[in-house]
Amino acid sequence: MMQKKTTSCWSSMAVIACLLFVATTQLRGVQAAAVMSVDLGSEWMKVGIVSPGVPMEIALNRESKRKTPVTLSFRNGVRSFGEDAVTDGIKDPASAYSYLLDLLGKQIDNPIVDLYRKRFPYYNIVADPERNTVIFKKSDTEEFSVEELIAQILVKAKEFAQEATNQPITECVITVPGYFGQAEREALLTSAQLANLKVLQLINDYTAVALNYGVFHPSGINETAQYYVFYDMGASHTSSAVVSYQLVKDKHTKETHPVVQVLGVGYDRTLGGLEIQLRLRDYLAAEFNAMKKTTTDVTKSPKALAKLFKEAGRLKNVLSANNDHYAQIENLIEDQDFKLQVTREKLEEICSDMWPRVIKPLEQALSTSGLSLDVISQVIVFGGGTRVPKVQETLKQYIKQELGKSLNADEAAAIGAVYKAADLATGFKVKKFIVKDAVLYPIQVTFERDPGEGAEVRQVKRVLFGLMNSYPQKKVITFNKHTEDFDFYVHYGELNHLSAEEQSYVGSLKISRVELQKIKELLEKTKNESVDTKGIKAFFTLDDSGLFRCTGVEYVYEKQKVETEEDDEGTLAKLGSTISKLFSKDKEGDKKEETAQEGSGNANEGEEAASAKDDKNKDAEKNETKTGETETPKKNETIKIVTVKEPVTHSLTVEFTQPLSGKSYEKAAEKLHSINKAENLRNQLESSFNALESHIIDIQQKLEEDEYASCATKEEKEKILAECSAASDWLYEDIENPTPEMYENKLKALKKLTDVFMGRHWEHEERPEALKALSKMIEGAEGFLNSAKNLTKETNPEKDVFTQVEIETLSKVIGDTIEWQKTEVKAQDKLKRYENVRLTVKDITNKMSTLDREVKYLVTKINLWKPKAKPSKKDKKKDKKDDEKKSEEEDKEEGSSSGDDANETEKVTEQTEDSNKEEQVEIPVTEKKSEGEEKTGDKEEVPVVATPTEDHTPRSDL
Repeated sequence: MMQKKTTSCWSSMAVIACLLFVATTQLRGVQAAAVMSVDLGSEWMKVGIVSPGVPMEIALNRESKRKTPVTLSFRNGVRSFGEDAVTDGIKDPASAYSYLLDLLGKQIDNPIVDLYRKRFPYYNIVADPERNTVIFKKSDTEEFSVEELIAQILVKAKEFAQEATNQPITECVITVPGYFGQAEREALLTSAQLANLKVLQLINDYTAVALNYGVFHPSGINETAQYYVFYDMGASHTSSAVVSYQLVKDKHTKETHPVVQVLGVGYDRTLGGLEIQLRLRDYLAAEFNAMKKTTTDVTKSPKALAKLFKEAGRLKNVLSANNDHYAQIENLIEDQDFKLQVTREKLEEICSDMWPRVIKPLEQALSTSGLSLDVISQVIVFGGGTRVPKVQETLKQYIKQELGKSLNADEAAAIGAVYKAADLATGFKVKKFIVKDAVLYPIQVTFERDPGEGAEVRQVKRVLFGLMNSYPQKKVITFNKHTEDFDFYVHYGELNHLSAEEQSYVGSLKISRVELQKIKELLEKTKNESVDTKGIKAFFTLDDSGLFRCTGVEYVYEKQKVETEEDDEGTLAKLGSTISKLFSKDKEGDKKEETAQEGSGNANEGEEAASAKDDKNKDAEKNETKTGETETPKKNETIKIVTVKEPVTHSLTVEFTQPLSGKSYEKAAEKLHSINKAENLRNQLESSFNALESHIIDIQQKLEEDEYASCATKEEKEKILAECSAASDWLYEDIENPTPEMYENKLKALKKLTDVFMGRHWEHEERPEALKALSKMIEGAEGFLNSAKNLTKETNPEKDVFTQVEIETLSKVIGDTIEWQKTEVKAQDKLKRYENVRLTVKDITNKMSTLDREVKYLVTKINLWKPKAKPSKKDKKKDKKDDEKKSEEEDKEEGSSSGDDANETEKVTEQTEDSNKEEQVEIPVTEKKSEGEEKTGDKEEVPVVATPTEDHTPRSDL
C-alpha cells in the first residue's frame, strides 16, 4: 500500500487497510504461521489470534467463551484449568491456584507475598531454597513454583489458539502490567520458554490498549499531537497512562507514520476488583458469624471461605447494575445455609477508604507527563473494575466530563497485542504504527573514581534511562580515568515519585554488576604506539519489552595508518565493501545514535574527556607541521586516522531475583513435560472411552426404532445387541491400566458389525434424493438433445456443429439411462429393507457421471465452434480464375480429366483457403496415394473432426 503523506488521506483509510493484511501463505519458501497474543490478567485471560487470510480475533476456550479464569488446580492427580479449576477450588481451596501474576519474580519476604498470604490463608507458601522465591507446597512430594504454574497457563492459552486456527503456534506477544520490573519480566519470559513459546515482545497493558485505539480510530491522528488518557481498573491493580497520537515523518525514509507515545503513567498495584471482592467476602463472613448459627468461626474453614469468596464475586457484579441483592450460599458450614440482603450503599460503605485512591493513578500520570486535563481530548476507561458505579462517579467528578467508553473493556489489550504480534511475525504485513513506551523506574550506573594524590575515593552516578524516557533506546557510557580493573553497578535510580509503600513492593533496586578485567594489559598493549585513546565504552539497551541489557564493552582508540598504492582496494573490493555497508546500515545507524546520545547521558569522566577532541586536533596539526619541515612523504603514500575497537573482557552478574535456570529449569521442564504427557494420555483415554460408550448407546437406541431395525435381519439384530451388551459390560469393568488402543480396537470391531445394517439404512435414506437428481439430469439432457438436433449438417447446413453420429450417441445414452433407471428401481422395490441393496447410490452417481460426460462433450464442442466465413464477390472471381488456371496446368500434366474431377478440386481448394481465415469444424483433406496405386485424378476425401480441448475418449464409431 502506498503511504499517504497528508492528514486527509490517512484519515480516509479504512480500518481493514490499516490492519492486515497481506498475509502471505508462502514467503520465500517459508510458510506463514499463525501467531497469538495473551492478555494475561490476574483473574482472566484473553487470547488473541491472527492466521494467514484471517483477521484478528479472540480465540474461544473449550466452553466457547471469550475469556477464561486464570486458575489452575491439581486434584487426585488430575490437572484442571479455567472454570473446572474454579469448581475444584470450592471443594479443595488449597489445590487451586489463582491471582499468581503479582508473585512473579518476588522474594519470599516481599510485602506483596505477605498480602497474598493474608488474602488467601489456606495456601502453604514456602521459600525456594536456591532463589528465595515463592513455592506453593501442596504435599511432601508435590510443589510448584510460580513460573511453573504460569507456564502451564500459557500452555492452555496456546492450545486454545491452535484449536481456533488449526495451526501450530510458537510465537506470541504477552501483556504485562507497566509496573513490572526486570525481575518480573525475566520470570515471565522463563515461563513462556517452559511453555515452548517464543515471546516476540512483552507489551505493557495500557500500551496495547493505546495501540488498539489508534489502529481503529485513525481519523483523529494528524500532524498535531492529540492527547488521551487510558484508565484501567482490573482485578488486582489500577493504572492510568497519558499518551499522544501524531503523524511523524521519518528522517531517513521520508515516509509519514502514525506514532503513539506514552508520556505519563500512574498506578496502584493493590487497588482493583479483587480488593472489593475481598472486602465483601470478609463482610459476609462477619455477618454469618454474628448470626451464631455455629460455634465455628467461618473464616477458619478454607472451604467455607472459598464459598464466601465466590459469592462475593457474584454479588459485586450484580450490585454494579442493581441497588440491592441477596447473597445466598447453601451449606456454608456444618449444614448451615446463609442468606443476606446486601445493598450497593453497604458495598460503598465497606470500601469507603478505596474511593479516594481511584483518582491517584490519574493524578500521577498527569504529573509525570507534565500535562493538565485542559489539553486531554478524552479519558477512556477499560477493565472490569471500571464498571463499578462508584468508580465512574469518582472519575467524572475529577475530570468534569463524560468518560470515554468506546473500547471493549475486556478485549482491548488482547487485540492491541495481537496487532503487534502480526507486525513482528514474518508472515504478515500490517500498516506501520510506531509505539514508544516510557520508563517507570529510572536506571542508572554507579562506579567508584579514585582522584589520586591520596584523595578519598568517591562514588559517581550516571543516569542511563531517566523517568518517562521513551524506549526502545540505546545508551553508551565512556570511562577514561581507569587504568586498572574495575567494576560498575546498574540499579534503579531515584523513586521519589512513588510512595514508601510502593517502593517496598518494588523490592531490590539492584539490577546487575559488571566487572571489567585485564584493563592494564589492554592499555599497555598500545602504550608504545602513537594512539589517541577514546576511553572504555560500555553499551546498554532498553528493548521493546522493557528489558535492560549490557550489550558489550570496548576499548576505543585512534591511530595513524600509512597506506600505499598497493593497499588501495580494487574496484571489485570497493563494490563488496559498499554492499557490506549497505546491509550493515542499521547497525551503523545504531552506533551513530549511541554516539549522539553521549552528551548529557554519556558519562565522560573529568575535564580531560571534554578536551580530548581539542588535544587531538592540536597533535594532528603538530604532526603535519613536523612532517612538512623534515621530510617529504614517499610517493603514493597517505596517512589515515583509523579507529580501533577492541573488546574488553568482562563478566556480568544479575543481582535481581534470578529466574529459573540450570538444573532448576531442567527439573521444571521435565515436570511440566510429564504433566502434559499424562494429561494428553488421559484426554485420549476419555475420548476413546466416550466414543465407544456413545456408539453402544446409539446402536441400542436405533435398533429399537423400526426405521433402523427394519434394515437388519432378525439374526443380525440379535447378534448386534448381544455384542453391544457384552461391550457395555466390559466397558464398565474395573480394567487395570486401560489404554486408548483397547477402547479403539473394541469400537472398530463393533463398527464392523453394525456398519452392515447402518449402510443399508443410509442407502434407503439417500436413494430417493439421488434418483431425483438423476431424473433432473435426464430431463436436462433431453432438452439439450432436442436443441442439438437442429445443429447438424442435415438440419442446418450453416450451423453444422454436431455430426449425426454424436446426436445418436447421446440419444442412446439417454435412452439406456432411462431404461436402466426403470428396471433397477422396479427390482429394488421388490426387495425387503433388510436384504442386500441392489440399486446403490454409487450406481446412480455412476450413471449420472456417464450422462454428464456425454453432454459436456457436446457443450464444449458448441462453445469452440465458429461459423464459416462467407467469401466476397471479388475473392470468388479471383479464386475462380486461379482454379481455372490451375486446372489447365493439371490437364497438361495428367492428360484429360472429367469435369466432375475438376469441380471436386475446385471445391477442395476453396474450402482449404477458407480454413486459413476461419477455424472449420470439418475439413475435407486429400490424401496422397502410396506407391503401387494408380496415379489418376481419383482422390479420397477423409473427414477430420476438430477435437475440443477437454479430455474426451474418442468413440470407435467416430
